[in-house]
Amino acid sequence: MFKLHRHLLYIWSRLMNAFPRIAIVGGGPGGLTLARILHCYGIASTVFEREAGPDVRPQGGTLDLHDESGQLALQRAGLDAEFQRIARYDDQGSRLLDKTGKLLFESANTTSGNRPEVDRSELRRILLDSLPPNRVRWNSELRELRQFDGGMWQLSFSDGHDVCADLVVGADGTWSRVRPLLSHYMPQYSGLMFIEFGIDDVDASHPNVAKLVGRGKMEALGDARTLIAQRNGNAHIRVYAIFRVPQEWVAETIDFSSPAAIRRDLLTQFDGFADEILALIHASNNHFAARPIYALPVGHRWMNRCGLTLIGDAAHVMSPFGGEGVNAAMLDAAELARTLGEGVDWKAAVSAYEAQMFERVVEPATFSAEAAAVQLSHDGLAHALTHLRMHEIEARDEADQAATAHEPTNNHTHQ
Repeated sequence: MFKLHRHLLYIWSRLMNAFPRIAIVGGGPGGLTLARILHCYGIASTVFEREAGPDVRPQGGTLDLHDESGQLALQRAGLDAEFQRIARYDDQGSRLLDKTGKLLFESANTTSGNRPEVDRSELRRILLDSLPPNRVRWNSELRELRQFDGGMWQLSFSDGHDVCADLVVGADGTWSRVRPLLSHYMPQYSGLMFIEFGIDDVDASHPNVAKLVGRGKMEALGDARTLIAQRNGNAHIRVYAIFRVPQEWVAETIDFSSPAAIRRDLLTQFDGFADEILALIHASNNHFAARPIYALPVGHRWMNRCGLTLIGDAAHVMSPFGGEGVNAAMLDAAELARTLGEGVDWKAAVSAYEAQMFERVVEPATFSAEAAAVQLSHDGLAHALTHLRMHEIEARDEADQAATAHEPTNNHTHQ
């Protein structure tokens, strides 16, 4: 009897070691991708999201998912077919203008390359639809996280409920509530301020703006200022007005209760830009938001702590100029899920994930930091032009390689 009891305890300890109770804090693309791939491995997890539901606020603009990161994660999640149905391969174009409206660069082929655009809201939808019912707990804002003797973690949420978990994954973005238990570093303001707004029904209501933006992204630079416009689905354009200002500038300058006043302020900021570019501001809807850009130090890392880890912006928030944020988060999720799904010891799996993630994100974080530094500098136009030309060459090479890979081969055997 004693031997049987000891054997059962051994089996129980092995099961608990292999399949911990996993709490994922944050229901963005990274957290949902992690939950989905864990589900594919037969490992249960629960996502705790502070929003009250999936549609309570806009989910941001369009994303280009890279084949080696975001798309790879969706393939591991078994969602490639769903992704292909929402991917916009014809919106991969880029246009670069100076402030006078002179066209400096335009993609020769807006459908070339393998980084299709997808609306963030659509990406979130296919991830949510792929999860079992009740896998996401809405209206769950983390308030406190504390560890009990023995290593178990208790999560306390704003609605009053508590949950215990063996492994807590912080997928909760720039201002992560989980990160302070692992690292004393805080994201630092980059000096770059984005004012975000949208243009609705652009093809029918603002055809000149639609032509200016083209099929993909348009960027107009000058006088240490930038206007970036991205084509989204449903004839919507999302625009970012970007400039360098002190962090308190928005609160002291812009009255967000008056869209008309915001337009006047933006037109003042971009005084001297061509009228065809300023048409972006005139055509804006009434929804404006300030997006100050923060980043963690390149090479940010922490000492492994049992039962805690981070993915995405919680681990390595970087400027958006490299286009790596969501892609890096989804690859983090895929790699963490893989190490947990294929490993025997979940604690060792988390440690292994962190070690490879720390090394992997150095290159994209460095590129993003450098791009942010020169974006509004005196040679920002030259840098942007060089980057676009390099990207076009890479896209053409990728397309050629893909075409070559699908060419039929002649394997004739001579008798």
